[in-house]
Amino acid sequence: MKTSSVLFAALALTLTASFNLPLSAVAAEEIKPADTAAMSAGEVRKIDKEAGKITIKHGPLVNLDMPPMTMVFRVKDPAMLDQVKPGDKINFVVEKTNGTLTVTQMQAGD
Repeated sequence: MKTSSVLFAALALTLTASFNLPLSAVAAEEIKPADTAAMSAGEVRKIDKEAGKITIKHGPLVNLDMPPMTMVFRVKDPAMLDQVKPGDKINFVVEKTNGTLTVTQMQAGD
């Protein structure tokens, strides 16, 4: 009986210690600021200025854990669509904003 009480106390201390991490330590591992998100490479396939959308054939979106494919994205700023045309190679950042995948940064690619 004494051994089981000691084991229970040791387990309780271990569990308590593991849950007493500061929230900032846990959050720092899970949250990546937008400006540090990795850029992905892609090719513009279609632009819809009226809808504020762009179709991009892209490589892996590492920050979203998505494989290469062709997708339609909203753009953060509709003026971004004036800087590109179908066929352009671009580097861009996509973030999930209000449940929608949105291009937040875009520049000419290689």
